[in-house]
Amino acid sequence: MAKAKIAINGFGRIGRLTFRALLEKDEVEVIAINDLTDSKTLAHLLKYDSVHRKFPGTIEVDGDYLIVNGKKIRIYAEKDPLNLPWKDLGIDVVVESTGVFRNREKMSKHLTAGAKKVTLSVPSDNADDVDITVVIGVNDHLIKPEHKLISNASCTTNCLAPVVKILHEKFGIVKGL
Repeated sequence: MAKAKIAINGFGRIGRLTFRALLEKDEVEVIAINDLTDSKTLAHLLKYDSVHRKFPGTIEVDGDYLIVNGKKIRIYAEKDPLNLPWKDLGIDVVVESTGVFRNREKMSKHLTAGAKKVTLSVPSDNADDVDITVVIGVNDHLIKPEHKLISNASCTTNCLAPVVKILHEKFGIVKGL
């Protein structure tokens, strides 16, 4: 089975941590990163993390490429997702982690550029802006193939929802504040 091709739009804290997590998954491959910061700075920020410490592999810069553990990843610096070559790269999923593209119109630019799906790392501006909002381990089983715009909810929701799910299943919750 072919690996899912991933692009990360926004290589700040969330984008970099997502990248590190995706490197551990055999079923996906990060093909491209889009961020307005230059490649050398992106490499430095990926290599040195104040919480997760030094990156446990190799990171090099070769022009518009980061070479991570020997794998070349194309770096783009586009403000408008419509200008990104997602179709040419065969991108299956864009991880939208800029914090800027949080509504249906803005996220859909990635689809227009050729990506098959967009996963938003934050809540959308409005519930109608995404096809579904999921918390892994709580309701991710509800994702359907036709869902193109998916939100991963907020950090608070991701912390609370799994605990609430267990409490509700075990004891029942009648009402919350």
